[in-house]
Amino acid sequence: MSLSREQMLVEMGLGPIWRVRDQVPPSEFCPAPALEPEMPLVPASLTKQDVRTEQPSSEGQLPSVALAAPNWPDLAKQVAECRACSLCQQRKQAVLGVGDRQADWLFVGEGPGAEEDVQGEPFVGQAGKLLDNMLAALDLKRDNKVYIANAVKCRPPGNRTPEAAEMAACRPYLERQIALIKPKIIVLLGKAAVHSVLHEDKTLASMRGHCFDYQGIPVVVTYHPAYLLRNLPDKAKAWEDLLLARRILRQKVTVATNPDLPF
Repeated sequence: MSLSREQMLVEMGLGPIWRVRDQVPPSEFCPAPALEPEMPLVPASLTKQDVRTEQPSSEGQLPSVALAAPNWPDLAKQVAECRACSLCQQRKQAVLGVGDRQADWLFVGEGPGAEEDVQGEPFVGQAGKLLDNMLAALDLKRDNKVYIANAVKCRPPGNRTPEAAEMAACRPYLERQIALIKPKIIVLLGKAAVHSVLHEDKTLASMRGHCFDYQGIPVVVTYHPAYLLRNLPDKAKAWEDLLLARRILRQKVTVATNPDLPF
């Protein structure tokens, strides 16, 4: 049986239903975003000098050396064969991501869990169900204008938080995904995703409600769905963050289609 939008919100624990204004002056969140430039095949953070001087890890060559992959099949092959850190030793498979490869929305999580490691798709457990409900409340779903990825592509032992070195080894793959997708908005789910994309170690509470930038793409920070399952009152905060992301996206689309508007 299909659920209405209001029923989905109740299922997520987000009652009573609040009506939030969609028309908010752009300056309340972030400067009106400019149209993003064409992204290079190799991320700006990776220079030729970086490729020459980076040393292979004990597991093999760093993925950044091969990041000239021009397409998804090449990137998927590189991720599947990657041995840049110790996470490859216990994985059943690397989990690249799932969704629309021309998505407007990019959601970045932490890393695959046990179920994701088996199925080869991110967010397939209870946290995935909650994320799907949150997307549905925005009239979105993971295979339509949405792509879901993780900071690391292999499961950390015991589903622990990825270490900084592991995220650094996997970061070029995530950067390449962003370059291929060219999303209009990025939503970072949890502190590991924030560290990987924005290189920030601030608390999520201090970063929520603000608009950040990744190579011209607006970025919004919120809680990881797994955290929300353990901290139910914060579901309402995560819903506010998604509404903020939607307003920023709508603003960006408006600016792109009406460049002469005075903001």
